Amino acid sequence: MPKRFSSAKGPSQRQLRAGELLRHALVEVLQREELTDPALAGVSVTVSEIRISPDLKQASAFVAPLGGGNEREVVAALNKVSPYLRSLVGKKIEMKYTPAIKFLSDDTFAEAKKIDELLARPDVRRDLGHK
Repeated sequence: MPKRFSSAKGPSQRQLRAGELLRHALVEVLQREELTDPALAGVSVTVSEIRISPDLKQASAFVAPLGGGNEREVVAALNKVSPYLRSLVGKKIEMKYTPAIKFLSDDTFAEAKKIDELLARPDVRRDLGHK
């Protein structure tokens, strides 16, 4: 029997499920824990997405501080305390291995704002047929 190759692109259902499980646990930890890093003191962080590797051992968490503020500092601080967060998340999820978490800046909000501004331009509105 010939071997079938999957033409599907993107993450598997297993990766998506594990990513959502990890995202919910991480959000809960970030809400309840008092982190001692000064860049994280009093900062609320939005975790918009977690992409997880096929072997479920590496995860990329896309985060943004509420209000936009010092995004680079917050991401750097989260990466610094990542092993601690991983241990706390590991206690909340039921997975064989707790993935290592790498925090990345989420720029989707900035991109959405940029697209909205482009669509609001008079020449674009004219071309779209809006009045």
